[in-house]
Amino acid sequence: MWKVLETKDVRKNLKKIPVDIRRKYKAWIAAVQNGGSENLVNFPGFKDKALKGKLRECRASRLNFQYRVVYTEDKLVKEIIVVSVTAHKYEEIKR
Repeated sequence: MWKVLETKDVRKNLKKIPVDIRRKYKAWIAAVQNGGSENLVNFPGFKDKALKGKLRECRASRLNFQYRVVYTEDKLVKEIIVVSVTAHKYEEIKR
């Protein structure tokens, strides 16, 4: 079982995003808790990829065409830290 941790900014921003995206985010959390990012392969809607540039140690997973979950993963501790749930603007993410 993986632990999913959210930053304070993520919890604050979740109140502003649409309800259907929040539901998809909760489904994403359930999928990740059961097997980490490797489990996302079993769900065709959550396209997962590594990022480049300043966020190269992060990964992004698609919630819908516009919204992404940006996260880091620690496989030794089995912990996922959600950095941002954003409308596909990676350059605005503060780490």
